[in-house]
Amino acid sequence: MKNSTMRRRLVSAWISTVISLSLVLLLLGVGTLLLVNAKAVGDYFKENLQVSVLLKQHVTEEQALQYEHQVAAIPGVRTTHYVSREQGVEEMSRMLGQDFLDVFETAPVPISIDVNLEADYVSSDSLAVVKAALAQSPLVEEVVYQTSLVDALNQNLRRISLGIVIMVAALLFISFVLIANTVRLDLFSRRFSIHTMHLVGATKGYIRAPFMGRAAIQGLFAALLAILMLVGGLYILRDEFPQLFQIFSMESLLQVMAVIIVAGVVICGVSTFFMVGRLVGYNRDKLYAY
Repeated sequence: MKNSTMRRRLVSAWISTVISLSLVLLLLGVGTLLLVNAKAVGDYFKENLQVSVLLKQHVTEEQALQYEHQVAAIPGVRTTHYVSREQGVEEMSRMLGQDFLDVFETAPVPISIDVNLEADYVSSDSLAVVKAALAQSPLVEEVVYQTSLVDALNQNLRRISLGIVIMVAALLFISFVLIANTVRLDLFSRRFSIHTMHLVGATKGYIRAPFMGRAAIQGLFAALLAILMLVGGLYILRDEFPQLFQIFSMESLLQVMAVIIVAGVVICGVSTFFMVGRLVGYNRDKLYAY
């Protein structure tokens, strides 16, 4: 009766640990996915930051288009987008209402060129150089971008990367504690058998082998479950946030899957290794108190 009760406890503990560990590995996978793609995510936001080049009122469409070609040749410029007066008026109408032009005799909206830079050029120093190059033309009235937004973006990206590293480290610690508790329960039911094996000359490696094998299988099951949840979550997010799949590459996803599998097996294996080694060193009195 006691053996069947203990067996049920072990099965229940094994299943609950697999589920709990899979959730931890899922969070670890999400953190690793963000960490692996941290630069790509940062570059995505940087390359979508716009610099607006406002041209003077007398500039014609032909002159503006010629100047756009000159802008595209400036080092660091990734893409350019020509915005005509009509397009500018439509955008202002959407923001300020259809009647905003009634107070003006002529349309105050100039021709402009929206410029997106390469990620390496989105910093305060590089933007100042690009701004000077853009402002050299006599056609340019003003070059506008939000300096505070650039600085905040760079600072926040560094903080987010640090936060992800701390989160991943905390999750690894939680995983080790979780597995150690489960292994302790498994070893509790076998502690006297282990002690007897040790007394008749069995080496620590021989005693550890079956526990290490079960631990590896447990970690593999948890890792596969975590991968299924991660892939399922990404599949659901694909329709809601298609931009994510412009950032996350299949190569990085495969790397994260490998990390999850290795982490699951290693966490279970290392925790089991130390717990079995600790128990083998106990004398009979400690085993009764265990």
